[in-house]
Amino acid sequence: MNAPFASAASPSAAAPAPAAASLDVFFAQVRARAFRFAEIGLRNRDDALDAVQDAMTRMLGYRERPAEEWTALFWTVLRSRIVDIQRRRMFRLSWMAVSGDDVQEGPDWADAGPDPARAHEGREAYAQLVAALRELPRRQREAFGLRVLEELDVATTARAMGCSEGSVKTHLSRAREALQKRLEEFR
Repeated sequence: MNAPFASAASPSAAAPAPAAASLDVFFAQVRARAFRFAEIGLRNRDDALDAVQDAMTRMLGYRERPAEEWTALFWTVLRSRIVDIQRRRMFRLSWMAVSGDDVQEGPDWADAGPDPARAHEGREAYAQLVAALRELPRRQREAFGLRVLEELDVATTARAMGCSEGSVKTHLSRAREALQKRLEEFR
């Protein structure tokens, strides 16, 4: 009668707990950045939250993989989820489309600091960057987000985007050029 309790307390049964705990740490570290990445790509706060939550849920299936692989896997899953949501939107009827009224003023993590003028300038600069990023083609936006904003290396970015390292470099170069031109127009 005690046999089931003994097997539940065995070391092999307790092995998944450290992986789950370290996956929680990974999620805590990547959560805010992933949300910003998804929000820029989807242009909708609720859809971005859904995409990040779905990506994190799908990552639970990879918890047994080495922690070194989680970064590339997570960004691949999140990018795939963003593309899925974008494709679904393309096929919606126009009356079901998200209106411009649903756009949030800004993310809740961009609250004002002690200097209101500096905080306002920061919000303005962020809004200009987001607007410029939204105008980029999807692959350029992904390359810029993963390489520059997330600071992933070229190889990890290539795995996450499902392309070659040369393609990542090309997309990033074009994104930087387009962003520079666009942001100069804002000045």
